[in-house]
Amino acid sequence: MFKKITQTSVFILLFAFSALLRAESVGYETISPAQPTHDTTKVEVIEFFWYGCPHCYDFEPLLNKWKETLPKNVEFIHQPAAFNETWSKHAKAYYTAEALGVVDKIHADFFEAVQKKGEELQTEEQLTKFFVAHGVKEADFHEAYNSFPVDAKLRQSGAMAARYGITGVPAIVVNGKYRVTGKTAGSHEKMIEVMNKLIAQESGKK
Repeated sequence: MFKKITQTSVFILLFAFSALLRAESVGYETISPAQPTHDTTKVEVIEFFWYGCPHCYDFEPLLNKWKETLPKNVEFIHQPAAFNETWSKHAKAYYTAEALGVVDKIHADFFEAVQKKGEELQTEEQLTKFFVAHGVKEADFHEAYNSFPVDAKLRQSGAMAARYGITGVPAIVVNGKYRVTGKTAGSHEKMIEVMNKLIAQESGKK
């Protein structure tokens, strides 16, 4: 019995190791089953991130430069991860910005405030001051922050990460089929390279 369990365990470890080696050799992992995309006529690229993640902050300039060169058939989506209470508070801030139509105004500054200025930006009071400083009326902020759509998206965040097998950030999902991370690609720069190859591959199927 012990021998059988040992052999099974070894097989599982070898399978996992083999999958890891394959992911590192091609720069991505395959998502199984593949997930449906928002628009089947386009190649969907989702970025999972957290404002408190220094790796996400370092990846952001590369991602912004990359977004300037995107083909018209690519749809890029920011997806805040919410693995715990702190992450959820930052995710709610993002969804509030989205509801107010000010993501472009606050996204980079929010990263800067958390990563370089050491601001927590977690409570409604702290977030109110931040949003007001970026031109949002206080009443509008509170209305959006406490709205049903924002709460609904926040509740979905955890399920989104599980759906795509996301366990850390930054992580990129291409067309619901492929997961790209710094670990699979080797570096943030190589993540961009792998993303471009997958986009070209998926574009050929449209």
